[in-house]
Amino acid sequence: MPREFILTERIAYFSMEIALRPDIPTYSGGLGVLAGDTLRSAADLDIPLVAVSLSSRAGYFRQRIDEAGRQHEEPAPWDPARWARPLQARVAVTIEGRVVWVGGWLYILEGHMGGRQPVILLDTDLAENSEADRHLTHYLYGGDESYRLKQEIVLGIGGVRMLHALGFRIRQYHLNEGHAALLSLELLNLFARPSEDLRPGEGPYDIPRVREMCNFTTHTPVEAGHDKFPYGQVQAILGDFIDLPTLKQLAGENELNMTRLALNTSEYVNGVAKRHAETSRHLFPGYRVLAITNGVHPYAWTHPAFVKLYDEHLPGWCHEPELLVRADCCIPAESVWQAHLQAKRELIELVKAQSGKSLDPEVCLLGFARRMTAYKRPELLFSDLSRLKAIAGQRPFQIVLAGKAHPRDQEGKRAIEAIHAHIRELADSVPAVFLPNYDMESAAAMVSGVDVWLNTPQPPLEASGTSGMKAAFNGVPHLSVLDGWWAEGRIEGVTGWGIGNGDADGNDAASLYEKLEQVVLPLYYDNRPGWIAVMLGAIAKSASIFNSHRMMRRYASDAYVR
Repeated sequence: MPREFILTERIAYFSMEIALRPDIPTYSGGLGVLAGDTLRSAADLDIPLVAVSLSSRAGYFRQRIDEAGRQHEEPAPWDPARWARPLQARVAVTIEGRVVWVGGWLYILEGHMGGRQPVILLDTDLAENSEADRHLTHYLYGGDESYRLKQEIVLGIGGVRMLHALGFRIRQYHLNEGHAALLSLELLNLFARPSEDLRPGEGPYDIPRVREMCNFTTHTPVEAGHDKFPYGQVQAILGDFIDLPTLKQLAGENELNMTRLALNTSEYVNGVAKRHAETSRHLFPGYRVLAITNGVHPYAWTHPAFVKLYDEHLPGWCHEPELLVRADCCIPAESVWQAHLQAKRELIELVKAQSGKSLDPEVCLLGFARRMTAYKRPELLFSDLSRLKAIAGQRPFQIVLAGKAHPRDQEGKRAIEAIHAHIRELADSVPAVFLPNYDMESAAAMVSGVDVWLNTPQPPLEASGTSGMKAAFNGVPHLSVLDGWWAEGRIEGVTGWGIGNGDADGNDAASLYEKLEQVVLPLYYDNRPGWIAVMLGAIAKSASIFNSHRMMRRYASDAYVR
């Protein structure tokens, strides 16, 4: 282990998935991309972190769409040896009463400004383990409930042990979602008080000390989205790692709820947007859930044409993205438009290469891309095809979409198939393309190359929704339901436009059509200076605030320094 990483006290950042680079498929979507941006900003700002995750050798999956629009999952394996170096340490965890050895890999994330952050990728694919145990760290979100619990033992318990074995000096632990909550049990055992030091009625576990060391960020605004395991299963797999009464006190009386375990063992708890924090406080009454709104990494998600523009007119923006607040008075409108056209042409070329379909650079292009699941409502745009055709008959527009459904999410898969049916039905009036295998690379092309970024979740179920923030760095206005970050970031007609009123029972489809027909398309075609003013507003009023540099400075001041 390079001495530079172990000489300094660090924050241990635990995440089940991390998007390190497009060709390392150790991420499935927003949670992993957020983790990657967290580390990139930490590198730029010299905030000492060490990330812990799983190697996920088999990746998530590669998406293939057949002629009927059905999703098929294909393997997406990667070789850690190509990008990382093997760790010179191994630790053991006990699973189902047997010893499982955990090794790993050191990936060094290098920021574009020269900063470096260590990433530990845990790996059970070792000769000492049984065939089944060798595969525990292979599949990101794969397998059944038992497989998931075993993975979380490796991540939480094995991760803490690996950091100690490598000689890291850990100041605090930061849990990015509840998957790593078992690390708190390892800390409870690590700091357990000997029986001779206990006063009458006092337990051995120093819960206040563990709480002081842990921070927890929750991303899931629905109860069903939190990992839960029956105690019978927990005892069969984890054994008597910690006494059951204490575990029930911390994780829930009826089952082990990983989110409740994290809440009860963390001093600092936050949601990832102001509205999401409010939703979380309703989900878990009695807990103090603060808000640090997510952000995206400035340099990673800004098209090179805009990087050049910002470097010329607002030098230093990469380190201090708040300088972009001056974009609307410092950057020439025509330069913004030309930079956008370059990004749009590149996206159109990508669409042509991947689908064979040609889009028109003169026609307004709507973009929609995210995990395909029910609450994201990917079909909302297609609620009334005749209305879409009528709108396009007045002012044309085209659509590019992308997104994966989890292999076991049948509703999400059905939505992808339905979207392809809609695309076929609209073919003569609204050109639309679905790009397969959505990843970091295609995301970067889409958020910079479309004219309008669309988001239509079911409120209040969007935790944050960072894709619109990425679009803002490229001067792309947001057209979104008032949920997640957009509930606090929307300035109507300045940074983009809102859909509906943010209520769960709102008629969002009708609102979307009206906004598209009466506001967005007329502005795009009839008032180019006005349109560019909204583009500049997105940069100045959204990108300047909703970035991961601001986010990490908040974590450093609010959570890490206390």
